[in-house]
Amino acid sequence: MSTRVETRWGTLRGAQQGDLLVFRGIPYARPPVGALRFRPPLAPEPWSGERDVTRFGPSAPQNPLLLPLPGMDVGPVDEDCLTLNVWTPAADELRRPVLVWIHGGGFVIGSGSQPIYDGAALARRGDVVVVTINYRLGPFGFLRLVEPTGGRIPSSGNEGILDQVAALEWVRDNVAAFGGDPGNVTIFGESAGGMSVGTLLALPAARGLFHKAIVQSGGGHSACSKETHARVTEHVLERAGAPSGAADALLALTPAQLLAGAAAVQARGAVDPTIPGLPMQPVIDGEVLPQLPIERVASGAAADVPLLVGSTLEEWKLFALADPALPTLGEAGLAERVARRLGPSSQPLIETYRKARDERGEPVTPRDLSIAIDTDRCFRMPGVALAEAQSARTAPAYSYLFTAKSPLLNGLLGSCHAVELGFVFGTLRQAGVAAFCGSGPAAEALSGAMMDAWIAFARSGDPSCAALGAWRAYDVEERTTMVLGESFGPERAPRDEERRAWDGAPAQALGQP
Repeated sequence: MSTRVETRWGTLRGAQQGDLLVFRGIPYARPPVGALRFRPPLAPEPWSGERDVTRFGPSAPQNPLLLPLPGMDVGPVDEDCLTLNVWTPAADELRRPVLVWIHGGGFVIGSGSQPIYDGAALARRGDVVVVTINYRLGPFGFLRLVEPTGGRIPSSGNEGILDQVAALEWVRDNVAAFGGDPGNVTIFGESAGGMSVGTLLALPAARGLFHKAIVQSGGGHSACSKETHARVTEHVLERAGAPSGAADALLALTPAQLLAGAAAVQARGAVDPTIPGLPMQPVIDGEVLPQLPIERVASGAAADVPLLVGSTLEEWKLFALADPALPTLGEAGLAERVARRLGPSSQPLIETYRKARDERGEPVTPRDLSIAIDTDRCFRMPGVALAEAQSARTAPAYSYLFTAKSPLLNGLLGSCHAVELGFVFGTLRQAGVAAFCGSGPAAEALSGAMMDAWIAFARSGDPSCAALGAWRAYDVEERTTMVLGESFGPERAPRDEERRAWDGAPAQALGQP
């Protein structure tokens, strides 16, 4: 099996991995360094001869993980990070479905090379092409500098999203040489990756570059106004040592200085309500991103794109580990936390959660109620809103709820954020992944079922498969949701009491940690 592929930009030499071909560290854009820092991505320079792509490229510059998880190592970092990776059964002319993964990490951490995202099992099981990408993170990809630099650096604040568009353009132009079908591309991502997918559904520049979308623990609410982003940018520049916003000074900053500025703003957000929980996120600039993504989707921006969307049952338990006040939270503290986001509607919502959880025999301490409310506010409700908006359109939407629990920390994390990743990629046997996601026959069966569903969706736009049976499309009457856990099957409107409690909640309260 030849490991050489001819692309639009030159010849690549990958590696054979059993019955697969793997190509790592393929440049899809020019290195965003020097004068190109903060700029929209440019097409890569062609090369002569043969380019070795057997090793992953550097990850985007980022601060260390606050909550390091097994299987999430990002490896070396560098500003020259705009690369992607391809797993394929063969570089032939069979035109296989293509799945393009957008990693999560709050728009500030992560990489397409993290071991938990290894594409081999998915590519092999489904006879599909799997692509994972890097994109610029934090201040390198999400600083709006056009105003503070007087236009000398014309960054919109959406350069990290435009990197994703450039990667999809590379897929369109080159994936056929890797045995993939450029006319059948599915984008999928989790957390900030899921939020990115929700953004791409609304992005004019991404129109036609993908044909199906999977949103894991994300939605269409994670974008901020130019005014909010201006405050974030101001604080980053001040802390990084370039408060004047002079273009030359910004280009001269070291990556460490920029990352220090980003870390300071992240910390400030914990006490300053004018700084969003995700300081670095897409910007509603009226050009690259015309509106809040959920509004664009509701108006039909992606009407012909089948959608699969869902979340885990206890997303916020992962982030609760970093909240020292949560274990001793009382009723007054709970009321204050929820009111900070929702105002006068907070107390009825708390009581709805208390009653519904108590009737199911679930704990109702202030800590547990806070975790449940933040889980739904940040992840489940944005996903439900996205499914509702798309279900009214031509293409179908499908909903899931993942309930399997992590064994890490003696089960303290429950069915937390990111725990489904090893199941989707079939990487439970990767070093360390089982410690977080689980292992054994039941876990392997669930992983197989999820891979089959994701593959079926990528192939046809319908996630029905032998392991799960028929998966009915979501609609606002039945709200059919596939529950994926120790047992799996469809359920009508799960946890609907809590869902209804969010009716009328302001859009700005959702999707923002």
